[in-house]
Amino acid sequence: MTDREILERAAGWSAAGRRVALATVVATWGSSPRPPGSQLAVSERGELAGSVSGGCVESAVAQEALEVLRTGAPRTLEYGVTAERAWEVGLPCGGRVRVFVEPARADALARDAGALRARERVERVLELGGGETFRLVLEAPVRLVIVGAVHLAQPLARMAEVAGYEVRLVDPRPVYATEARFPGVPVERAWPEEALARIGLDARTAVVTLSHDRKLDDPALAAALRSPAFYVGALGSRRTQAAIRSRLREEGLGEAELARLHGPVGLDLGGEAPAELAVEILAQLVATLRRAPAPALAPGAAAGATDP
Repeated sequence: MTDREILERAAGWSAAGRRVALATVVATWGSSPRPPGSQLAVSERGELAGSVSGGCVESAVAQEALEVLRTGAPRTLEYGVTAERAWEVGLPCGGRVRVFVEPARADALARDAGALRARERVERVLELGGGETFRLVLEAPVRLVIVGAVHLAQPLARMAEVAGYEVRLVDPRPVYATEARFPGVPVERAWPEEALARIGLDARTAVVTLSHDRKLDDPALAAALRSPAFYVGALGSRRTQAAIRSRLREEGLGEAELARLHGPVGLDLGGEAPAELAVEILAQLVATLRRAPAPALAPGAAAGATDP
């Protein structure tokens, strides 16, 4: 679950009159499945949203959260295990994790959930006791805007949603952008200039053009490359990419902006089927977002390398 989904679930419980506790990972040592800042919301009924670890650690934290709700007093928990006992308590490779558990205020949950919904950063300082503090930063969900409701967009949208991305689809052609083909995916049935301006492209947004129609792809790429979007990718062969770049230069884009364009889009994993190409695109998105070095592309072998 994303940070926003956790807070929205917690805010919903609170709005329904149930008390809620928030558990936050504030430190880890060795191997831990969840990084600092990860959260678990626990309602007084024992409902859970999010994760701070797994296995018995999760269960133990949930029990402690119920006690925090009973007493109203925050507490800091620490779990540490040897590698031999790691699987028993949910720390797969051993290590330690420190978790801060606090009762949550209804107004704060609603405020923070609303901020993330508006794609604003949420920052809090947790008072851990003994003069110790932890600065919690929650970011808006990473978003993927797909231009072109083509066949490849279907597995890409599903996989991106599973990976925690908010997916938006842009295509003015009603025959392609249908609920039957893209169930549950928000669709902007407008031309890219209008749709992307309405969506708003920020530093946690990726844009991928798949339509293979210059009337859709070119304006979308121009807007995305001029925006803070962390990733911009275009489907098409190297010959097609050269033509795209030539047209974008004519639109006034400079070499620094064009250098941000990933094309042919995706990592070279040897994929052929649409679902495999979707994996290649999503892998490159993750690598770019996490600043991991991306494998070199083999000439003509990346996703979209062959013109239809």
